[in-house]
Amino acid sequence: MSYAQQFTRVKPAERISDEGAHTPLKRTLGLLPLVALSVGATLGTGIFVVLADAAPTAGPAVVVSFVLAGLAALCSALSYAELAGSVPVSGSAYSYAYATLGELVAWICGWCLLLEYGVSVAAVAVGWGGYLNEFLRGTLGVALPDALSAPPGEGGVVNVPAVVVVLLATWVLMLGVRESGRVTTITTLLKIAVLVFFVVVALTAFRTSNMVPFAPAGVAGISAGASAVFFSFIGFDAASTAGEEARNPKRDLPRAIMISLLVVTAVYVLVAFAAVGAVGPAKLGESEASLATALEVVTGQGWPATLLALGAVLAIATVVLTVLYGQTRILVSMSRDGLVPAKLAQVNRRSVPGFNTLLVGGVVALLAAVVPLSDLTDATSIGTLVAFGIVNIGVVVLRYRKPDLDRSFRTPLMPWVPLIGVALCVYLVLGLDAFTWAVFGVWMLVGLVVYFAYGMPRSKLNRAAG
Repeated sequence: MSYAQQFTRVKPAERISDEGAHTPLKRTLGLLPLVALSVGATLGTGIFVVLADAAPTAGPAVVVSFVLAGLAALCSALSYAELAGSVPVSGSAYSYAYATLGELVAWICGWCLLLEYGVSVAAVAVGWGGYLNEFLRGTLGVALPDALSAPPGEGGVVNVPAVVVVLLATWVLMLGVRESGRVTTITTLLKIAVLVFFVVVALTAFRTSNMVPFAPAGVAGISAGASAVFFSFIGFDAASTAGEEARNPKRDLPRAIMISLLVVTAVYVLVAFAAVGAVGPAKLGESEASLATALEVVTGQGWPATLLALGAVLAIATVVLTVLYGQTRILVSMSRDGLVPAKLAQVNRRSVPGFNTLLVGGVVALLAAVVPLSDLTDATSIGTLVAFGIVNIGVVVLRYRKPDLDRSFRTPLMPWVPLIGVALCVYLVLGLDAFTWAVFGVWMLVGLVVYFAYGMPRSKLNRAAG
């Protein structure tokens, strides 16, 4: 078999689905924990700070910016929903690419997801210490010293809270998927409750004068605001990594993806509307802690910062838990295909990929503890957008190659919706800076070396083909 044939050889969707149907993982997740998984991965600390960037640019029309960003994410979500209902396995975008665009593209997609999940969860965990300190100061009047709680490179030596939250999430994952699903559901509901409380309090001070002029920078301002808030929607695809642990994946995975995006969009729009109506867009731009600023203005008291710090603590903990989960399940699929070591797919008596989970948790904890990550976080955006683009292309390819494949969900207006999704991904990727592109280029170069040196010679698909 030529190299070109090896690179482009696809793994039949039916074969991928059959492997997923005979998984050693335990099917315990219903619709609610699947929705919580995606909402938990999406609804992170972004909403607590993103208004500071978007509101001054878009004005009160930042509400429309959130709707536009949600519609942009919807294009990719619809593609994910169709593929999740057609190929319901743990590999998410990696497995979808393998079924449509071939092994090399699948590897590139999987490698991008490792960057997205690994670096992003470490970077998110790094910020946990700051919010934890704010909560501790507001409740107990104590705080950890910067050397033990600040991000590396910003006054911190070893970020102990980051290590603690990662290890706690790893411990919860080791308990089993049913237990981790319950924890995810509870913490996700609690952080939504904190945001709903913010909306209720902020609406008591709502003034229509804060909503005019509605769009001071016109369509350009609304578009710039949408670009600023789009990355707050990343994470809705998390449910697709639970394809082998969902009780009814073909039915529930598409529903979970769509419901989670609807919930997140509704929360964002309500929070933006209440915040702008309470204090106006200019005030929100004065501090990164825009929601805390809004509540302090409304109430005239200091407790809002403590409450929102609690919300952020819960948000980060849930994101760490859900993203670590997704990382381990993608590695299970890559391991099953022979592209990474087989040990990463082995499960213990709790039906958890134990070695895989401990390895990922340990590496992420080490990264969060001692490595400066602030300059690398944008690189995760490229990894995400590349994966989204591949999924949007893949759903079109699979629809036309396998028109009779059993699909529990169909993307409407094919192929236009996925093509719009691809165009939006390209637009956002091109807006990232040169340093981000350089980091991404180095990461992809390393990935190709690993693939040619390890993955390709051990690929089960290529070995079976002789």
